[in-house]
Amino acid sequence: MLGADDLATLDFAGGQFQEQIDFFRNKLNLPTERYDDILRAAHDRAFIVAGAQKADLLADFRKAVDKSIAGGSIGEFRKDFAEAVRKSGWAGWAGQGTPAGEAWRTRVIYQTNIATSYAAGRWKQLNDPELKAVRPFWRYIHADGVVNPRPLHLAWGDSGLTLPNDHPFWRTHFPPNGWGCRCRVKAVRKPGAGDAKEPPAGWNTTDPRTGAPPGIDNGWDYAPGANTDSSLRDLVQEKLITYPDAITSALSRDVNRYINANTSAAQFARDVLRERGRKDPLWLGFVENYKAITALTGTDVKGYTVLIPADAPRHVQRDHGNDGGTQRPPTPEDYALILNTLNEADNLTLGEAAGARKRIVVRKQFGDETMRAVFEIRPGKKNRSVSLVTFLIKQPVNRL
Repeated sequence: MLGADDLATLDFAGGQFQEQIDFFRNKLNLPTERYDDILRAAHDRAFIVAGAQKADLLADFRKAVDKSIAGGSIGEFRKDFAEAVRKSGWAGWAGQGTPAGEAWRTRVIYQTNIATSYAAGRWKQLNDPELKAVRPFWRYIHADGVVNPRPLHLAWGDSGLTLPNDHPFWRTHFPPNGWGCRCRVKAVRKPGAGDAKEPPAGWNTTDPRTGAPPGIDNGWDYAPGANTDSSLRDLVQEKLITYPDAITSALSRDVNRYINANTSAAQFARDVLRERGRKDPLWLGFVENYKAITALTGTDVKGYTVLIPADAPRHVQRDHGNDGGTQRPPTPEDYALILNTLNEADNLTLGEAAGARKRIVVRKQFGDETMRAVFEIRPGKKNRSVSLVTFLIKQPVNRL
C-alpha cells in the first residue's frame, strides 16, 4: 500500500513525454561516493546514485529509472532496485536495513529522477520558438496538496509570480527547487491582474546555510535541461576532473563511448583536406591512460582532451604517404583509430619536444599493421589537450 509520501511522487509520473525520456537517456553513468559529488547543471549530463561506484550496479539502476521515466510505478522501481542490490552485493547504502529507510531511499531516487527529467523536458517544450512567440511569460505554479509546503515556494505560487521567459530568475529558480519539490512552470501570454511582475527582494542573494538563493536546497539552484546543449567537453574538463581517479576514469570511458567519434573522425579528415582554410579541431574524447602519460612526461594530463587539429590531416597527407618501403598511404578511415591508439597504446616513449611543449610517440598494432602517432601535450588553464601532430601506418614488407 502506498503512503502519503509515495502518492506525492506520482505528481510527475503518468504524464511522460518524449522530451523527458530523451533527456534522461542522453545522460552518462557516473560512479560517485556522495550525493553532492556533482551539483547543479552537471546532473543534466550525468546519472548518479550516491555510493554506487560499480559500473554494473549503476547500469542496473539506470535501467530501473529509465523504466520509471517511461511510465513504470514506484512499486516496480523498488523491485528492480532490490534485485540490483542483491545481484551486486551492495551493502552499507543509506537507508539499508529497515523498511522505512529503504522506502525513503528508493522514493528519493525515484522522485528526484522523475521530477528533474520532467522539468528538463518541460524546459525544452517551453523554449520552443513558436510557443515563446505567443506565450513569452512563465508563471510559477506551487503544487496543491503539499502537507508541509516550503513558505517561499508557496509565496511565489500564491503571488502569481509571472516573469519574461528570459528573466535570470528562471536560471536558478526553475523548479524543482529542492528535494521533494513538486512546483512547476506554466507558459502564459502575459501577467494576469494582480500577478507579481518582479521577483521578491533578495531572490538573487545567497543563503549561507545552503550556498543557494533563499528557498532553494543546496545544489538545486539551476534549471534542469537548460545545459543539455552546453559543451560536454567543458563540463567534464572544468567541473569533474577534480574527482578521485576511479570516478575520472569511469567518466572518461563513458564520455568516449558516448560521443562515438569513430565515424566523425574520418569525416573530419575528409572535410579539412577539402576545406584548406578550416581551423577548428576535432574533439575525440578524454585521455583514459593519463597515469602512464603523466609518469612519462611529468605533466599531469588528468582531464585532458584528445584533439585532432585541422592541420594534422594535411601534414599526414603531405609527409606520410607510401614511401616505397613499409608505409602505406593513410586514409580518412585511419583517423577512427586515433583515440584507441592513444588510450590503449602498446608502447609510449618521449618524443622530441617542440619548444616548451612535450611530445610523446605512441605505437599501437592493428592486425599486421602498426600505427605510429606523435602527440603534443598542450597544458593551460583551459583547453588542456593531448593533440595529434602526425601519424604513419607501417605494414609488413611482404604486403607491399
